[in-house]
Amino acid sequence: MAVQRRLGRQSLLAVSLFLWTWLLGMDVRARPANMSAPKDKSLINKDENEILPPDHLNGMKIGLDGQLNKDFHQEVFLGKEMEEFEEDSEPRRNRRKLIDIFSKVDFNKDHSVSAKEMQRWIMEKTEEHFQEAMKENKNSFHSVDPDGDGHVTWDEYRIKFLASKGLNEKEIAEKIKNNEDLKLDEDTQDVLESLKDRWFQADNPPADQLLNEQEFLAFLHPEHSRGMLKYMVKEIMRDLDQDGDQKLTLSEFISLPVGTVENQEGQDMDDDWVRERRKEFEDAIDSDRNGIVTLEELEEYMDPMNEHNALNEAKQMIAVADENQNHSLELEEILKYSEYFTGSKLMDYARNVHEEF
Repeated sequence: MAVQRRLGRQSLLAVSLFLWTWLLGMDVRARPANMSAPKDKSLINKDENEILPPDHLNGMKIGLDGQLNKDFHQEVFLGKEMEEFEEDSEPRRNRRKLIDIFSKVDFNKDHSVSAKEMQRWIMEKTEEHFQEAMKENKNSFHSVDPDGDGHVTWDEYRIKFLASKGLNEKEIAEKIKNNEDLKLDEDTQDVLESLKDRWFQADNPPADQLLNEQEFLAFLHPEHSRGMLKYMVKEIMRDLDQDGDQKLTLSEFISLPVGTVENQEGQDMDDDWVRERRKEFEDAIDSDRNGIVTLEELEEYMDPMNEHNALNEAKQMIAVADENQNHSLELEEILKYSEYFTGSKLMDYARNVHEEF
């Protein structure tokens, strides 16, 4: 994944747009910058991906690049089981899995899911994503801590990072040791500067320019650290805040950083993107409904372990499928709206559901 860049000449969103369109071989002008890109794991350098902060953070409503997480509902409903639904497209088997999940969410076994039960479930699934990130971080940390002393210096990290970009690790290490010019291209240098700034932000006081395993986790996953979450919020605010007043208006949040759209399909995508961001701004982020989002509101919205947010999310998820308007979900409703909850459309959703349950 592309890493967030702090560039004087280009905004974060422009960089994200460039990388996305470059990977897909598409016309930049035909897509809004904040549309989510398809997940093609074959395009990712594994070594680089393991030590770079990801743009996409599971269980977070907004990524590091300011894009809305279109998979958020599925991530907080399925947790670590999300990949099973992605990889297994057999409808009957997926239906059984969804029935099993329903029985777990239905904590009091009354054959319906209330907002409180859904809130509890969302918090559990978010914690699963946290635990998975910690597990992955342990492997990533060991890969950049060659001497195994439990601390990683900035030089150790940037050597591994540049090696993941195809440079000779021994040559880079020698040049850094001798304080020689690395002769990097401009884009790589810009990425390093962004990473270095993030590195020092993750270095808890007293600052020693060394990261231990927990600090390295905050470096890769800012949602695990209150200080890094604040840093992430400020970075997103900086890239979306057009007039520099440290606040976001609706027009700033929904504005498209690219030029005109050349065809009707692209225009429809623009309209959908603006509509989704408008709804999120008005219904979820702007908590006091005054048309302005402050740093505090954005931080509260982005905090994945905020129980109030989890309850609001639970109510929104129920409202999507609550056809009988009883403010809870029955099994038939979840099965009918399976695509919303799992990303997988199930056939014959109502057939024998009571017997299988």
